[in-house]
Amino acid sequence: MALMITDECINCDVCEPECPNNAISQGAEIYEINPELCTECVGHYDEPQCQQVCPVDCIPHDPDRQESKEALMGKYLAISGQA
Repeated sequence: MALMITDECINCDVCEPECPNNAISQGAEIYEINPELCTECVGHYDEPQCQQVCPVDCIPHDPDRQESKEALMGKYLAISGQA
């Protein structure tokens, strides 16, 4: 499942540089995660790095984008050009 950033985001800028897939960008008011690029860091790290650095814990799983670890790995392989 992809991650999402909630309205509790304080625009602290720490999550964006941590994303290995460049899925995080500044939105109109808060940071946003592109679900097409979010692999929850599968293929890169054991844990989603954005969640690890977020000081306000505003990056939960997106209930509308449920994906298995296998699907996330497939997305990672496609994004990285290894598929």
